[in-house]
Amino acid sequence: MNLLLLSNSTQYGRGYLEHALDTVTGFLPARARLAFVPYALADHDTYTARVRGALEPAGITVRGVHEHADPVAALKDADAVFIGGGNSFRLLSALYRTGLREAVADAVRAGLPYMGASAGTNMAAPTLRTTNDMPIVQPPSFAALGLVPFQINPHYLDPDPASTHKGETREERLTEFLEENDVPVLGLREGSWLRVEGEAARAEGARVEGARVEGARPARLFVRGAEPQELAAGTDVSRLLRTEPRFDAPAR
Repeated sequence: MNLLLLSNSTQYGRGYLEHALDTVTGFLPARARLAFVPYALADHDTYTARVRGALEPAGITVRGVHEHADPVAALKDADAVFIGGGNSFRLLSALYRTGLREAVADAVRAGLPYMGASAGTNMAAPTLRTTNDMPIVQPPSFAALGLVPFQINPHYLDPDPASTHKGETREERLTEFLEENDVPVLGLREGSWLRVEGEAARAEGARVEGARVEGARPARLFVRGAEPQELAAGTDVSRLLRTEPRFDAPAR
């Protein structure tokens, strides 16, 4: 598979995707026809126009899957797919409703490049259980695309020692997740992303996939029974691709 999983699509003081534009245009095939999935926001046309404005100057043609009579068929004409950010519950519900949940997963496993941002990055994990979003709708299941076997937490925020807020920190919430589920969680701070790519191995023509943290900020890895680990940009995290997730497995 060929994945680019961004923590965020907008960065303070920058335009849409501007903070990662070189990476995005380098990831997408030259003059790519990009299928954009806008279902995480309510206004699909305006969302798609925003993506067009950011990417078409680079020679990338953007078409929203909602503009096609059959959203699943839109994948057949595309060189890559991009699932944008917004509300993860609304997004996953729409993926189930349109048939795109299985269709996107199958296409990406067959080689279609996949780019996600925020909620779109949540979709690449096995489930929604580590999203930050409010469940404004109820999807048929928490099961997402499962393109990677571990969880991701986009927009990861560090505790603010000067804050008077007494609610849970992000770290506390992810620690609670690990009390009930045995699967690593990669916290992606804003400005960071995960790159997953496969290449042909010399032996027997097999495929070997690798993953690494990239971007302007380090990521933070949470694993049951261990202290959180800082991962600098450039860190190889291919070992996470060998994860065997165990959900609903309370710690004893």
